[in-house]
Amino acid sequence: MKNDGKKYALILIDGASDYPVEALGGRTPLQVAKKPFIDMLAKSGQVGMVKTIPDGMSPGSDTANLSILGYDPARYATGRSSLEAISIGIELSEDDITFRCNLVTLSDEEDYGMRSMVDYSAGEITTEEARILVTDIDKKLGSEKIKFYPGVSYRHVIVWKNGPEGGSEAYRLIPPHDISGKVIKDYLPAGQHGHIFLDLMKKSSLVLKNHPLNLKRARDGKKPANSIWIWAKAKKPHLDSFFDKYGLTGSVISAVDLVKGIGISAGLKPVSVEGATGNIHTNFYGKAKAALSELEGSQDFVFIHIEAPDECSHQGNLAEKIRSIELIDSMVVKTIKEGLDCMKVRYSIMILPDHPTPLIKKTHTSDAVPFLIYSNNENSKVNAAIVFDETYPAKTGIFIKDGFLLMDYFTGKIK
Repeated sequence: MKNDGKKYALILIDGASDYPVEALGGRTPLQVAKKPFIDMLAKSGQVGMVKTIPDGMSPGSDTANLSILGYDPARYATGRSSLEAISIGIELSEDDITFRCNLVTLSDEEDYGMRSMVDYSAGEITTEEARILVTDIDKKLGSEKIKFYPGVSYRHVIVWKNGPEGGSEAYRLIPPHDISGKVIKDYLPAGQHGHIFLDLMKKSSLVLKNHPLNLKRARDGKKPANSIWIWAKAKKPHLDSFFDKYGLTGSVISAVDLVKGIGISAGLKPVSVEGATGNIHTNFYGKAKAALSELEGSQDFVFIHIEAPDECSHQGNLAEKIRSIELIDSMVVKTIKEGLDCMKVRYSIMILPDHPTPLIKKTHTSDAVPFLIYSNNENSKVNAAIVFDETYPAKTGIFIKDGFLLMDYFTGKIK
């Protein structure tokens, strides 16, 4: 399959899909947000629903984003932390086991198990601060077998060299964003190897408690990163080349190591954007301009991943979730649409969430999500009734049960 000069832009609005919110009169953030450019594309394009999380699989971002890029999670998913490790630049062997390591804020009860998960992101700690803390943790708790690697903001990686195999019975590890506000006693690492991780977490709290950086954060009114939280066991991934699958050269633009790691594993070029953070304070416009630069160059396809709505949902912040969708509409979608028009090329834009992240749950769910595909040369008659939300696309009758086939439709591999 060879590309004929057409350009493709995939804009992923992470976690934007939601459930009806009582405070919004039973509407969702997608329905309330002012998003004229997204709705304009929907009115002239194709909308439907897609199931990015296969039945029986956990609604993780790795699973959903693999689906969206055209990789069947049942075949390719090996866990998210190894993808994050690849993004950071860690060389993995086949026998290595990786884990996600969050810097978190716990309450300060003397009994570690009686503490509560105050903030799974340690107040969205900066990458520069986090690097200092994780480097010190590795010096004090790391070994030849177990190493700590700093990533972005609160998201870091542990590599266990030649670590022991085992499923959920050996590694019961709970995501910290699933237990916001809860006492951690019932969610601590368990299973055959759980004691190893629990010991590391407890020791980390001693390292971090009086760390000068945390003392300064406290003086500045910020949340201290007073413990690590270990989760997301994984093995080295093996993805087929995106170019071999679709005949398209491509780039990935994301501040999230997981998504960047999927892209790198698929052979996409990672593009860094100054000021890209993975939250609502990210450089929205910079991401859009970087995407256009890639498409104006030699790339046929660009994947722009924007984490902000998902982060707002995990934090239960309704107002900011709505604002993040509006910023994506005005600064990303508008910029990319107008930029592609100026390039005077044939192009298609696809917009969708990877999974729902309902505010009421503060975590991911497996529900189908809406998608839209707009092509500048082959659109149907404008339908003024269409809006891009969780409801209207479900009425079109277009439903892609196997989410990994959506990329085939988007790129024209399947008509």
